[in-house]
Amino acid sequence: MQVSRIAQPAVPGLGLTPRDSSELSPPGGGGGGGEDDQFSQERDPFRDEGEDEDEDIGAYLGLDLDLDLSGSVKELGARLSDARFSVEETADSPRTPGVGEEEEEEEQRRSAEERRRGEEEEAIARERAAQRQMLAIEELVHTEKNYLRLLQVASVTIRNNLQKIQPPLVGLSSMFLHLEEVMEVSGRLLSLLDQTLVKPGDPQYLQTLCDSFLSLSSDIEESYREFLSNYTQVTTMENVYKQKEALWSEIVRIIKTSAPEVNATSLSFFLVMPVQRIARYPLLLQTIMKHTQQGHPAYARLEEAAHTAVALNCRINEYKRFREVSDKYKKTETLSIKDKINRLNTHSIAKKTARLSQVIKHETGMVTKLVDEEFDALEMFFYVLEKGILELHANVEAYLHHLQEFLACRPEERDLDLDGDKPAICYKEIQTALRQWILPTFEKRMKTLIYKPLCSLRDLLAGPRNLIRKRLDKLLDYEVIEARSSLSYEEQAVASTYRTINTLLLTELPQFNGLALGLMWSVLGTFSSLHMDLTSEMEQLFQGFAHQLPHSSLEPGAFWEWVERAVLEGARNLESVCCNVEDTLSTPIPLSPSSQRRLTLLTVKHGSEKIFQVRGAVVGSRDLDLSLARGELVALVSQTDSRGDKKRWLVDAGGTRGYIPSSKLIRYHQAVEDPPPSPHLALPEDVAEKRRHSYSPETRTLTLPAMGRPCFQVFVSYDFMARGAREVSVRAGEAVRVLEARDKGGNAQWSLVEASLGRRGYVPSNYLVTVPTTPTGLPGKAPVGHEPTNTCRLQRPLSLLALERTMAAPEVSELNGKWPVKKIRQSDW
Repeated sequence: MQVSRIAQPAVPGLGLTPRDSSELSPPGGGGGGGEDDQFSQERDPFRDEGEDEDEDIGAYLGLDLDLDLSGSVKELGARLSDARFSVEETADSPRTPGVGEEEEEEEQRRSAEERRRGEEEEAIARERAAQRQMLAIEELVHTEKNYLRLLQVASVTIRNNLQKIQPPLVGLSSMFLHLEEVMEVSGRLLSLLDQTLVKPGDPQYLQTLCDSFLSLSSDIEESYREFLSNYTQVTTMENVYKQKEALWSEIVRIIKTSAPEVNATSLSFFLVMPVQRIARYPLLLQTIMKHTQQGHPAYARLEEAAHTAVALNCRINEYKRFREVSDKYKKTETLSIKDKINRLNTHSIAKKTARLSQVIKHETGMVTKLVDEEFDALEMFFYVLEKGILELHANVEAYLHHLQEFLACRPEERDLDLDGDKPAICYKEIQTALRQWILPTFEKRMKTLIYKPLCSLRDLLAGPRNLIRKRLDKLLDYEVIEARSSLSYEEQAVASTYRTINTLLLTELPQFNGLALGLMWSVLGTFSSLHMDLTSEMEQLFQGFAHQLPHSSLEPGAFWEWVERAVLEGARNLESVCCNVEDTLSTPIPLSPSSQRRLTLLTVKHGSEKIFQVRGAVVGSRDLDLSLARGELVALVSQTDSRGDKKRWLVDAGGTRGYIPSSKLIRYHQAVEDPPPSPHLALPEDVAEKRRHSYSPETRTLTLPAMGRPCFQVFVSYDFMARGAREVSVRAGEAVRVLEARDKGGNAQWSLVEASLGRRGYVPSNYLVTVPTTPTGLPGKAPVGHEPTNTCRLQRPLSLLALERTMAAPEVSELNGKWPVKKIRQSDW
């Protein structure tokens, strides 16, 4: 019995029809409808309809289709798997042997076809990935060249044109700071790539690219992080330029004419490129790695380069954040009390209160203080170093000041009437060479090599000092919020700021301490070298004059004995001068009538042993301080202030009490002796009484015999007009009485005189002439009522004619060689 054939459904979605049953026969089998063929076409009664469909689909998979449809292939593969599963389930059912071999052959043919197609797809994917890899490499190299070219345009062409603007732009150089380092490292990267003989399409080129980038990674980080840290200064200066419309228009015009190929309208168009470029390196390297197979020889280096680029950007961003925090807190602000009060608000008051509370808890032991031994050691070393630098700076400054004072004093230029003395001539020549060439050169080198570096180093100490102080404040804030389980946004910012400052100090403070210490040692070494050079130059100078000096032929032992003797003699002379100066400075200042009354009042109230005199003007700078003039009298009340400071004394200034520095006071000694002997006429008793409190230790009356012995009378030889309250106007020929032959400072060029009508004041000493006269009243008789006595007293004023006759008298001619008489010319009258 022959079973009728069941119609086979078409493969869904493909529009395919099944082949004839003869085409499914195994090779070598008959093409006609034999018994086996009929059996193979019979429907198995134990199989369901779904299994029949799976077998039909399996038969259709043997079609030779040239379709590149991955979705259809996957669907057919799934159906094939189902068909295989159905065949295995029905393996015990009666089958025709030819049908099983045919399906196995079809299965092998389909597997080979799938492998071929998979290999073709893999080849196409590899080729496409290689093309994309080459494009990414070319993009990196091409954009790097274009990037470097634009930076060169900005750094050279545009910058040179902007420098021609008058007046010069303020802060222009700061905008291009560290740009040359960025250009240099970019040029080195391109140079390493250009040195290779392979092209970007060669696999070896990728290896060279990765090696070049990794070798320059540290230099790239160093240059870019400094530029990015300074980029805020670029935007700030550009905003300053924009505020001046005319200036900004000129800048834009220069930028457009200098780079017409790009549509740039500001400097930030060029200066922002390094900021963008450093962030693009990871993207480019990751794109190349995406299209590179893991089996590529350079894949490991490429992966390392990509990770290095990402880490490099992270470190640069962290460094930039550190710099921003450092710049914010290290600057020193000089605020007035008004500005500080204006800054007070509820937030700042609460913050300072919390810090003060935390400090009190630390001091009382209520809270354990966080201790960082590493930072404490760095902080201690910094403060020791700071003290040393400041002391060295102060010493060098004082050294230069004394050197300038020494150069300003030129005793060799004075006429000492020692031109015939050989040692004096040698001394003059040596001093001239020292003051004109050797010492000025030494001073200039001291300022350039020592003083200026120390000033810069001293200014740099302010930044770390402020950061250390700010770290302490932030540490107190951090300790308050440390124990809390959850932090607000502001508290997280406080904690982050403390960690940043602490990390920054732990990282960079050791470097700063090391560099500062090295610079300090270098300054000290330079100081020694400069003095060695100075000694060498002075030795060469002295060798030319050594043989001309009297001690040049002495033996070493005798020479040092002479040096010791000369030094001791000079020391004794200097000590004598110092004692004289001290005695002069310690002498009480003459008192005015009001001071006399104050002296009497203070003496009665406190006693004479507590009377002090102000030796210099005092200006009160604090509460309860007194402002006193030089020479005022005060009475000592207490030798300490309310805090026990012995440098501030409590004094009574005649009704007003207050504090005054003890160094400004000197004990007042009331003069009791008579005035010293004078080469002029004796003063009346009333005049001596008025000047009792001057510093003249002794006074005597000059008595001469009346038998023809000359006395002296002082006349004015020139008209003099007073220019101040301390001077007196006199006319030529007017007789005056000399009270003091010098002023209070010991200057002999001015004399204190008493003119007619009791007028007193200073006149130039060279305007006075001393004329001898006799008690008889030469030239003429003594006036009525002025009979001669043994005491030489002033006579009536003489006219110029009488003065001329007096100078021509025989008695005066005999005294020309004995008395210092100044001759008066006729033209002077």
